[in-house]
Amino acid sequence: MNEEMSALEWNETWEIVERPKDKKAVGCRWLYTVKYMSDGTLDRYKARLVAKRYTQTYGIVYEETFALVAKMNTIRIILSLAAHFGWAMHQFDVKNAFLHGSLEEEIYMEIPPGYGNVNEEKKVSRLKKALYGLKQSPRAWFGRFTWNLWGTDKAKVTILCL
Repeated sequence: MNEEMSALEWNETWEIVERPKDKKAVGCRWLYTVKYMSDGTLDRYKARLVAKRYTQTYGIVYEETFALVAKMNTIRIILSLAAHFGWAMHQFDVKNAFLHGSLEEEIYMEIPPGYGNVNEEKKVSRLKKALYGLKQSPRAWFGRFTWNLWGTDKAKVTILCL
C-alpha cells in the first residue's frame, strides 16, 4: 500500500481540498493481489487503490464512457507493416498506466482508507490524474496518445509508436 501511495503522490494524482457542498465524492478501496513468478514461486504482494465506479452517477459525475478496444484487423495491419518494413516490435508493461492520464472533469474522491487524519473529516481529494475504476480513466489515458493539430476535436491524430 505504501508503494502504491508513493506512486500516486509522486505522480501528483490528487490534491487534498475542502469538500465542496454541491459535489459528491467518489468512494475508493484497496485491491490486493498476490503475484507469482512463472515457476509458481511467490514474487510479491501488490496493492492497488481503485475508485468505486458504481458510486459515479451518469449526468452528474460523467457524461460518457469510453472503452479501449483494438480491432483485430488493426492489429493484423500493424503487424504486417512491421514485418514488411522490418520495424522492431516491442511489448511493454507500464506500471500504473492509467495514472498518467490527466482529467478534464472536476472529480472528488474520498481520502483513501488508512491514510486520512482525524482532523480531515471534511476534506476530500480532488483528482488531477486518472485512477483505476473511474469511468473517465480510459479516455484520459488514451488522450495521452492523441495530438490535436488545429485546436478542434475534429482534427485529432493518434500517434502510433512502433
